[in-house]
Parts: sequence; C-alpha cells; structure tokens
Amino acid sequence: MDRSFVIAQISDLHLDGSGRLLATIETLTAALRERMAAFADVADRILLITGDLVNEPTPRALDEALAVLASLRQTGLFTDIQAVAGNHDVKRPGQRNGRYDVYDYLHLPRTSKSVYYRQAGLDLVLLDSNGASLTTPDGTFDERAYHAMVARSARLSVELAGTAGSTGRADYFEPMDNLVRVLALHHHPLPQATGEGKRFLGVPDEPLMYLAAPATFLEAATSLNVTMVVHGHRHVEGLTRYSIPDPRASRSSGEEFWRTIYVLSCPSSTGQGGDDAGFNIIHFGPASEARRLEHRFTIARYSRPRNDGGFRPLDSNLPGGIISLAVGRDLSRDPAIQSAIEIASCTSLKRDQVLQLVRRLLSRPAFYDDSEQSWTDGLYTYLVTSHTFADIEGRFARSASMADVAVLAEVRALLRQLIGQSADMLGIDSATLDELRADRLVNRDDLSRRWPMLPRAAVDVAGRGHQRLQRLRDLDDQVKRLGLDLGLGGPMSPQGRGDLR
Repeated sequence: MDRSFVIAQISDLHLDGSGRLLATIETLTAALRERMAAFADVADRILLITGDLVNEPTPRALDEALAVLASLRQTGLFTDIQAVAGNHDVKRPGQRNGRYDVYDYLHLPRTSKSVYYRQAGLDLVLLDSNGASLTTPDGTFDERAYHAMVARSARLSVELAGTAGSTGRADYFEPMDNLVRVLALHHHPLPQATGEGKRFLGVPDEPLMYLAAPATFLEAATSLNVTMVVHGHRHVEGLTRYSIPDPRASRSSGEEFWRTIYVLSCPSSTGQGGDDAGFNIIHFGPASEARRLEHRFTIARYSRPRNDGGFRPLDSNLPGGIISLAVGRDLSRDPAIQSAIEIASCTSLKRDQVLQLVRRLLSRPAFYDDSEQSWTDGLYTYLVTSHTFADIEGRFARSASMADVAVLAEVRALLRQLIGQSADMLGIDSATLDELRADRLVNRDDLSRRWPMLPRAAVDVAGRGHQRLQRLRDLDDQVKRLGLDLGLGGPMSPQGRGDLR
C-alpha cells in the first residue's frame, strides 16, 4: 500500500444565500471531478476549504453553504471534507442582525484541530487565524489594536504547538518526525508578490492581509516539521518556499541543510469580486522516477478567467502543468510500522495474512548475519518488530490454532531476548529499557543520538555476536513451524538485500 494522499484545495467561495453562485459551483464541481479521476485509487482524498465559505454569516448564506458541502460530499470524489473559517465567515454579530455562529453551524474549529490520516501518515492541522491579522472593519487600526493583534498572532503559534504536539499522540502509529504535516489557515503567513497593488478602502491592502506576527508563526511551524502551509484570503494564486537552516544538519551542502516549508495560496474558487477563479490539487506520494524510494509533492494549479467557461492549468509552461517539490527528508516507513498500520485496519487476521506479515517483518538485515548492522540499528528493529508481533497475536488469536499461538509467543520471547542483549551492549539500564519497550513511537534517529553505535567498553563483542546469531537461528526454527524457511541467522541473500533497498 503506497503512502499517498490527495488534497483538493478550494477557497473563498463567498456564498451569500441568493443562489447566484450555484452555477459557478457546478462548474467548479465538474472541474474537480475531471481532475480527481486520476486519483480514484488513492485511499485518502481530502477536500480542503481554506476559509470564507460565506460572504456574511446570515442564515440563508450558511444554509446555502451546508447544501454546497452536502452536494460535494455526495459526488463520492472525496473521502473527507475539512474547512477553516475566514474573516467573512466570522463578521461580528454587532454589524447586522440575524447572524449565526459559523463555528457551530458549519462545524469549523474555533481555535485548531488536528486530523490524522493513518495510512497516509498525514497530520492535517486546521488553524483558525481570525483575530491574528491586521484586518479591521473600517480599514483602520491604532497602536493599541496593533499590539493586541500581535499578541493574538503569537498565541496562534502557541495554539499550533499545542495542537500538533511535540511528543506525539496516542493515535499516531509512527514518530512525529515521520509524519507529513500540512497546515491550513485562512490568512497568509508571508507577504505575496502576486496581487501587489490591490487596494482596500482606497489604500494598499497588503499590510491588512497577512498575519501580524508571521515570524513567530513560521518559527513554530518549522519546529513542528510542517511541510506545507495552504491558505486563501487574498483571491490570488501564489507559491512560496520558506527555508531556514536545519539545526540538526551535519553539512551545509545540498537540501539536507535546509528545513523548508512550502506556502501555497488558493484564489477565490468562485471568482469573487471579478477575480480569476482557481483551485489546487496537491498530491503526495512516491516518485516513480527516483532511483531510491523518495516521496514528493506534485501540485496542479487551475485557473478560470472570470468570463471563461472552463478551468485550465495555470502552469502550462511546465510538463503536464505540474509543479514537483521535494519533501527534503526521508519519509520511508519501517516495514514494522507499515505492517502495524495495515493490521489496525483489520478486525481479524487469516493465517495466510500472518505468514505474509511474518515474512516481511523478519526478512531484514537485523535478522541475518550482517556485519554492516550496528547494535543500535538492531535494537530499533527488534523493538518495533516486537510491537507489531503483539498486534498480530491480538488479531490472530481467535482463529489461530494452539500450535500457531505457541509459535508466536516463542517468537516474541526471542525478540525480547534480542532487545535485552542489544540494550546491554549499548549500556542501556533496565529502567530506560522498560521505557523503550513501552514506547510504540520509538525513533531510530533518536536512538542513534542517545547511544553510541559501538558496543560499550569491556565487552566480548565476538562472543555476544555469536550469541545473537544463535538466537536468530532459534527464531528461524520457530518460524519453520509456521511453514516459513527464511534462513534467519545466516547470510542474507543478495536478492533479499536488493528488495529492501
């Protein structure tokens, strides 16, 4: 199962309840149907609306927005629909009578929420940015209002940090560093060159449009491994790359030195106010042309001039009208993590499924006579494999024979011995080892940073290596009872090593 997802981003619909934009919505829906056809086999297909669903939060406008959302859901194009509020959605009740609370009515996050898509490894963070920009009802602001807005924008960064978290959540199946984190909000965190010269109440509008404290916000986003920020608000297209040095970088050449966030803007998808309409299709997945497994974003931006009947690729100068962007870090999954994700989607496992999982889990260098494997790498592999074997036992227990249950128990016991031996070689005390055993989100890079790659001093390395190989041969004897001949503890075949790479 490929680790991939698609986000169709639309924005700034400005529905007003009059029905005047429904024909435009039909044109937009037809364009989305055409563009999403290529992604029908992608498990997670998300429609994301980045604010200003309505022009004003009147009952008629909100009812129209609900009807449009229902019609988009009924297309079957999307497995999920998410949205954030824009400044038009939350116009203050004091301005006119009859406004509803858009957060309750359309089920939008008042502050923030995180939506985790397990198979894709996507953490979609929805952030309400209203109150963190300089926009005011009459286009003016004084010093006191400015400082208040800066403070709110700083709190927005705190809200982001609290929602995304720095230690992981109970529902995550992999370390936070391995997630693809996409952040959606209405206002843009960086000034935009596109649309320069637009005016609001007779003055240049740019100072009134973006966040009041963008540097604070972007610092929080980069520290939480946000890879892409998507937004609306300005009614213009835009793509910006924001990069800062990665504090963990070991060299300054190449992309490894940089921690990068892509900032993608979406125009008004209904062409509000005479602007060109547009939407974005964001696909994340493995790059087929890469020599090694590499994940990339591809972005297709579509535009419809106000009086033109159809949407056309905005970047027609590029092959296929597609922008291809490197993620900048390794997002490949350990086979144990991928297996755990697949197991979680099953209520039970059949024996042939178990055999396939066992073969995948154990056909790795740490289970063979491999001089290139460090004790740290071995410890990580045995830990994550042990967790996944526990998942297999839980799903297989009801239908398994007593003999198979006994084999799986023996396999877990041998994995526990391999974990203990590897930890002892690295000088890890028993209390810390207990913590590692309990941590399903253990991170290979964190282990390498905390403990040396070499065994601790005054240890018979050769003797311990022989002990490890004997345990692996014992493991091989157990899996033979399941009908698998993997040759564990012996040399790994060149074919098997090539498959892993």
